[in-house]
Amino acid sequence: MENFAAPARPIVAAMTEAAAAAPERAVAFQGAPGANSHVAAQEAFPDGLPLPCFSFEDAIDAVKQGQADCAVIPIENSLHGRVADMHFLLPESGLVITGEHFLPIRYALMGLGPIEGVKEAMSHPQALGQCRHWLKAHGINPIAYPDTAGAAALVAELNDPKVAALAPPPAAAIYNLDTLASDIADAEHNTTRFVTLARGSQPLTGDGPFMTTIIFEVKNVPAALYKAMGGFATNGVNMTKLESYQKGGSFAATDFYADVEGRPGDDNLDRALEELGFHSKWLRVLGSYPQARKRG
Repeated sequence: MENFAAPARPIVAAMTEAAAAAPERAVAFQGAPGANSHVAAQEAFPDGLPLPCFSFEDAIDAVKQGQADCAVIPIENSLHGRVADMHFLLPESGLVITGEHFLPIRYALMGLGPIEGVKEAMSHPQALGQCRHWLKAHGINPIAYPDTAGAAALVAELNDPKVAALAPPPAAAIYNLDTLASDIADAEHNTTRFVTLARGSQPLTGDGPFMTTIIFEVKNVPAALYKAMGGFATNGVNMTKLESYQKGGSFAATDFYADVEGRPGDDNLDRALEELGFHSKWLRVLGSYPQARKRG
């Protein structure tokens, strides 16, 4: 809790105490109260008890240790791409993806004012990246901080009118800051996709549509990825996302992260996964869950 700026600590303490009294209702999120992840957690679980955690690792550990029933974690943004480190943290966490949530993103510039005197804006690197054109146009230098609302709390603590925060609008009232500019985004479609992580999978009921997230490493042979992907085409499985990433610093082993429509038990997806497994060194299903938004 000491990692949070002083104005956030009493709020974090109260929320942590409430979550500790009913961990089966607790929903961990990364960031200070008022962060986008806090908003997403409340929208995805209206009856939950949001549990603020300073880092992604802290939020994941809260679920692993039973302090929270699940965690709501951002994984990608329509403007700025994937959230750093999540492709590494997800496989290592041992948790299962059980759901997804899409949150439209709009930021406010908040501080002590006036806006003409603001020289720096603190926020999470994702938020800074999503608003980089706006910041450049206003001559404001971006300063990275672990989360958006936490930056607002720190700005309140610094009490320097030259330093503002780029954060979700509710954070201004939480930390007694003035809203200097609102509805900030470099594109109208600015949306972040969150996933819900839990210790175990949930039974999937109904007709869907469903999404399945997988990670794999293809064999080191010519056209391995092309052959591995063939099973999805021949079996009519729609792949909505495919990303490569490297781990271990070897520049040799490339892993892949993919989202595909359907769930294990669907004949066409089972056949596609079987063919993918044949052409891969290893394959792991991170979770199957209802689609929160129809693809395509």
